[in-house]
Amino acid sequence: MTEISQPSDFPATPSPVSSKCVRVCQNRACRKQGAVKVLAAFKASPVPEVTVTGSGCLGQCGNGPIVLVVPDMVWYSGVRPSVVPLVVEQHLMRGQRVAQLLYYRFHPQV
Repeated sequence: MTEISQPSDFPATPSPVSSKCVRVCQNRACRKQGAVKVLAAFKASPVPEVTVTGSGCLGQCGNGPIVLVVPDMVWYSGVRPSVVPLVVEQHLMRGQRVAQLLYYRFHPQV
C-alpha cells in the first residue's frame, strides 16, 4: 500500500477556527445609522478567536445598527461606536451580555 504524505508547505494541523463571529449589518438602513463606524470600531478592537465582519441585511431594518454575535445568537440594536469597547470587554472577553443593548425582539426584558 502506498503511503500518502502531505506537501511540506501544507500545515500539519489545521489553523484554529474562530469561536465567535461578530456580524455588523452593512445594509442601507444600518449604514444610514452609522454601521460603517461601528464595524470600524470592532475591527479596531481585535479579540483573539473572534472574527469581525460586515454582513448583508439582518432583517431588522430601523433598529440599527444591528450587531449579531454568533454562535451565541445575541442581537444588539442601536449600537454606536462609543459602546463597542463595552461589548468587546463585557461580551466578547467575559461572556456577559450587555443588557442595555440587547435587541428587545429577540431578548425581551422579563
